[in-house]
Amino acid sequence: MAFDFGALFGRKSPPLIGLDISSSGVKLVELSEAGKSLKLECFASEPLPRGAVVDGNIENIDQVSDAIARAWRKSGTRVKLVAMGMPPASVITKKITLPSNLSEENLELQVETEASQYIPFALDEVRLDFDVIGPVENSPDDVDVMLAATRKEKVEDRVAVAEAAGLKPTVMDIESYAARAAIDRIARQKIGKGQILAAFQIGTNVMHVSILQDGELIYEREQPFGGHQLTQDIVRNYGFSYEEAEIKKKSGDLPDGYQKEILEPFLENAAQEVTRAIQFFFTSTPYSRVDQIYLAGGCANIPQLVETVATRTKISTSVISPFAGMQLGSNVREKQLRIEAPAYLVACGLAMRRFDQ
Repeated sequence: MAFDFGALFGRKSPPLIGLDISSSGVKLVELSEAGKSLKLECFASEPLPRGAVVDGNIENIDQVSDAIARAWRKSGTRVKLVAMGMPPASVITKKITLPSNLSEENLELQVETEASQYIPFALDEVRLDFDVIGPVENSPDDVDVMLAATRKEKVEDRVAVAEAAGLKPTVMDIESYAARAAIDRIARQKIGKGQILAAFQIGTNVMHVSILQDGELIYEREQPFGGHQLTQDIVRNYGFSYEEAEIKKKSGDLPDGYQKEILEPFLENAAQEVTRAIQFFFTSTPYSRVDQIYLAGGCANIPQLVETVATRTKISTSVISPFAGMQLGSNVREKQLRIEAPAYLVACGLAMRRFDQ
């Protein structure tokens, strides 16, 4: 199957939609330009059955492609070109230094030679892309190059589910890069120069931590923690099926005692995980402060989570909406957007690839 794993690092692409596939569901976003700002044309999501996507791997192509098709119809978009993301754990990235005077052909050959040192697979088993970042400081004859590689079958699985839903993948990004683009757009609006921002995406099974200063990533890690634990506690305590527990968790339709017996311990655990991640950051880097915490992901809007994290960390904490400052299309339901926006960080970042220069 022919697929261009190029465009990973910001080459110009035509109008497209951002499509995020996670273990809990699929999310879709379409953006357009509105003067000097962006406009949210539409967004939609569809849940996935348990086991359809496991650890970023697509286990059931039919279930995932059906969910994508339903989300696409629900959104009202007509765009069929999509930008998709690869889970960070399935992509190897490495910054290398090469001579600046190489021709394009020699640069590609040199990148492949260098890549073979870092990639534990045969090169014919991987999709490889690279981007020239720019000159090396204090070494004008050299350039920094970022290379990225992932197993072919990982890319092809994602291509297959999109194509089965009638869509055409044209850009393959890395989910953490897409989320970072969305975070950086908000940070430039709200955070002062030199401030250190910690973004916590709390998903179903994984909490992804990105710490940025002036748009530059200075620290990143993943921790095994997410909303799955809260759902499992509800299942254990009340005997609901997993699917029932998910619905009741979101609606708040739970027995008396839920708040004190289940939710509060989960919130304390979440705040402890955030605190631990910040301590890891302090002990493994020269930095000793964080000025702002942003919470995102499907768990960000759990009642009292912001307050619990702020109290435990003693750092200003808020929920991040990737659509903050955007104009809203006529089809966008604002009430639904306020509730669901934090879960669309990756999908929004992918949709922003439309505007890459």
